[in-house]
Amino acid sequence: MFTGIIKAKGKISRMERRGGDLRLTVTSPDLPWHEFDVGESISVNGVCLTAVSLDDDGFVTDVSLETLDVTALSALVEGMVVNLEPAISLGERLGGHLVSGHVDCIGTVNARKSDARSIRFVFAVPGEYRRYIAKKGSVCIDGVSLTVNEVSADTFSVNIIPHTAEVTIIGGYKTGTKVNIEVDLVARYLERLLTSDDDKGITKDFLRAHGYG
Repeated sequence: MFTGIIKAKGKISRMERRGGDLRLTVTSPDLPWHEFDVGESISVNGVCLTAVSLDDDGFVTDVSLETLDVTALSALVEGMVVNLEPAISLGERLGGHLVSGHVDCIGTVNARKSDARSIRFVFAVPGEYRRYIAKKGSVCIDGVSLTVNEVSADTFSVNIIPHTAEVTIIGGYKTGTKVNIEVDLVARYLERLLTSDDDKGITKDFLRAHGYG
């Protein structure tokens, strides 16, 4: 599990095609790689990947064909900068929201404009995922935990403060940029409970009776 609070930016220093999938070497001077072990989960642009080897300045990971098909990692090139977050440990501050690193869909930057000292981005997501995104709810974009400002029929928007623009790759987004989207886990589980065939499950009437209507 992750928090969506990016710990460092890294660089794709090597890409190697292997039997249809991909081996990545990711480097960053800003994480204590000596503290990590082979098998660690590390989020790269919001995608949970496993370290298959480590050295003093980064790690190597394999990216499956399935992951390449369903995430924006397929657009990576050598030298590209990425967001990095190691998995959380017990007792760590949870500054964002719980993030699994399992990307739901690929989104697209529809618009970017200045909003005082912040940047307002408008994102489009595939239609079947819009129902999981709510005003003032949480969403994870390329591994970054963000609060949704507005939602329309086709898009949603977020505001990026100067700090987030500086310490993540979001400051470099342009119209047309493809991003990894993970919706809030709570929305996923609520949908499952509400559509369960089990009569004892949570219903809409139950939620209304308990103040959620």
